[in-house]
Amino acid sequence: MAAEAAMLELPFTCDEQLTRRMRLRFQSLQQRNMRPQDGERLLRPNEHIYRVDFIQQHQLRFLRWDVQLESPGKVTVTGTSQHWTPDLTHLMNRQLLEPVGIFWKKPGAEEVQCNEADAQEFGERIAELAQIRKVMYFLLTFTGGLEPAQLKGSIVFKA
Repeated sequence: MAAEAAMLELPFTCDEQLTRRMRLRFQSLQQRNMRPQDGERLLRPNEHIYRVDFIQQHQLRFLRWDVQLESPGKVTVTGTSQHWTPDLTHLMNRQLLEPVGIFWKKPGAEEVQCNEADAQEFGERIAELAQIRKVMYFLLTFTGGLEPAQLKGSIVFKA
């Protein structure tokens, strides 16, 4: 019985290598004075690629987000449907999933807030995708002065 009620907390891990490759794609296009492909989504300076590794894939039920922000600001978490490989780093707009998770912390506030309905639906969608994936990639956008080093985030599932 205890195994059925086990909680599984999966952290967001910044994928520095993939983020760097995607930034190189942007620089390459600029240097060659070329345009991106139709529908291609280039990484902006305040965007980073994160990943969640599913150590267990089946029987996951979304419980909650655990997002901690060290300072005021906002982070938008967008899931992607893309299976990236090192030589394929083009992110297309059609690969961005809806809804997104938006988490923010106001100046002087202790708690991180979010749009709970969207966050719940997004978490449930991730639990469904976990059944067919070992890794899922996310585009995290930091605004309001927030930096990646100021984020600690994970998704908590019931296994």
